[in-house]
Amino acid sequence: MNPIRMAGRTPEHFHWEVDGRVAKVRLARPERKNPLTFDSYAELRDLFQRLRHADDVKAVLIHGAGGNFCSGGDVHEIIGPLIQLKAPELLMFTRMTGDLVKAMRHCPQPIVAAIDGVCAGAGAIIAMASDLRLGTARSKTAFLFNRVGLAGCDMGACNMLPRIVGHGRASELLYTGRALGGEEGERWGFFNRLCAPDAVVDEARALTRELVAGPTFANGITKSMLHHEWAMDIDQAIEAEAQAQALCMLTEDFGRAYRAFAAKQKPVFEGN
Repeated sequence: MNPIRMAGRTPEHFHWEVDGRVAKVRLARPERKNPLTFDSYAELRDLFQRLRHADDVKAVLIHGAGGNFCSGGDVHEIIGPLIQLKAPELLMFTRMTGDLVKAMRHCPQPIVAAIDGVCAGAGAIIAMASDLRLGTARSKTAFLFNRVGLAGCDMGACNMLPRIVGHGRASELLYTGRALGGEEGERWGFFNRLCAPDAVVDEARALTRELVAGPTFANGITKSMLHHEWAMDIDQAIEAEAQAQALCMLTEDFGRAYRAFAAKQKPVFEGN
């Protein structure tokens, strides 16, 4: 199977570039706080699915334009039309949005979200589905589904959010739809750290470059195990990790690290 090259792609519904093996996704409808549409949902899903087989991307940065991350599904272009659909079409939509989260969790590249301003609804889900989240003191993250008469169990929220912030805190956010402020989000563990608004994207970019400089094959294994071990007991997890680690010990990066250590040098990883 030929690897997929992601550099040079030109998505229609968001800005995309690959720079030094870091892919950058910028949601770019700043006049509406970067909402999603049916088409941008599907295009993001397809992009993250392709990343599973990409050989020129080792980490992903996602952020929004204009001082906000993402306001969720576009009220007029998504929520309005949904009211007119019947159950089969509604299920097609909810499965499609869930497929975006599946694609994000199954692509091997670590995903770093730089979150400033509004991060609501589906935007909060995209942040949740990322591996690392950098926020700002003015970040406002809200799982707004109950505010529009829907359950909080959307796109994996009832599965993933309790594992990030705890069951009680996740319950509060999903039952009330209230906004989680930046400082509170850092205390709760939703954000890895807070940054100045004018620096959050640069700090997220620096973090992705740090990840790219690491053993990217092994990082992909770590991401996979963090995902799959949710459904394992401790005995299954230890056995799965034994097999995964033995696989990593066969890589060139493992040998490079040993030789660099023996020579008292910093290892240079190449992802194989």
